[in-house]
Amino acid sequence: QVQVVESGGGLVQTGGSLRLSCAASGDTGCISAMGWYRQAPGKERELVVAITNDGSTNYADSVRGRFTLSRDRAKNTVYLQMNALKREDTAVYYCTPYIAPTCTEVRWDWGQGTQVTVSS
Repeated sequence: QVQVVESGGGLVQTGGSLRLSCAASGDTGCISAMGWYRQAPGKERELVVAITNDGSTNYADSVRGRFTLSRDRAKNTVYLQMNALKREDTAVYYCTPYIAPTCTEVRWDWGQGTQVTVSS
């Protein structure tokens, strides 16, 4: 099993910054990539950014240039630095581990997420 715990959300004004953290535990050797998703009220969950074990990142167009994902593999933690926040960034942010295909018995569940609210 892999568990993730998100933290760092909060209330911020437009243009402000927040830093989210996600700590993974359990069968972390089976994690091939980590990602952040978000879900706004009334909308589907969407990918914000993902990072592979070799450091390659994939950002959603809506956050590219404003958000930066970094990873501390020794701590099994990823950080999402969010700058120049907009009201449309308001959502619950969820951390996601991508499990390597070879780890067929490893499971994970969505965490509680962390609420980010951007006010004008």
